[in-house]
Amino acid sequence: MITKLPIIKIGLLIVLFAGCYTVPETGRISLNFIGTDTELQLGITEFEKLKQSKPISADPIKTGQLQRVGRRISEAVGRDLPSAQWEFVLFDDPETVNAFALPSGKVGVYTGILDIASTDDELATVIGHEIAHATARHGSERMSQGIAAALGALILNEALKDDKNRGQWLAAYGLGTGYAVAYPFSRRHELEADEIGVIYAARAGYDPRASIEFWMKMNLVKGDAKRSMFFSTHPSDIQRIDRLKAMMPKVMLIYEQNKGRFQ
Repeated sequence: MITKLPIIKIGLLIVLFAGCYTVPETGRISLNFIGTDTELQLGITEFEKLKQSKPISADPIKTGQLQRVGRRISEAVGRDLPSAQWEFVLFDDPETVNAFALPSGKVGVYTGILDIASTDDELATVIGHEIAHATARHGSERMSQGIAAALGALILNEALKDDKNRGQWLAAYGLGTGYAVAYPFSRRHELEADEIGVIYAARAGYDPRASIEFWMKMNLVKGDAKRSMFFSTHPSDIQRIDRLKAMMPKVMLIYEQNKGRFQ
């Protein structure tokens, strides 16, 4: 008779070895077994819901800026997001300093962030960063990590069913997966999106040095309660600014090679 434990182990092995994805630009191998077709449809559906539920800006200057910068960034992304159905929407919400991109190529920007990302170069930093989350498939990677962690918990629960310290071991596992997996990967994702995003901006002919200026300005408004939403998912600190400074020699070469195409 086949026991439950080997079946769970087999399931975990299938998950771990069948779902690998190579992140564009960085080459990092990530755990990801969510289908790209699923991501695409979810992105399209959720974006349509947002457009129905949130006011869209009618400001022709700000909307034109978003469309202009968005188009150039999408061209720079190229095959990194092959199924993208590009759409850039400016949501009219001056109190919200935020932006997002979905795997379907749907990008939303809130008018509140334009008070900080006032230039095309700075807006390219924001859009490039958000699209980088989509091309790196960070959202589905986190989903995959959660499923793998759940399978791991099932295995541990079965293996320790006769252990008198079972409760303590399970509690320790829960703490470990919560802090050792979720939080560090969130930090990694943000820094990786910074790296990929600034490459996209430079490739689109936008000055990558604006990324440093943008994050320095974001640091100055970090304590503003109205703008706390952005920082719930986008930690802004000296570490990320230092990393961007270290990248400048590389990305400035990309910028110099491409800026002439847009002058």
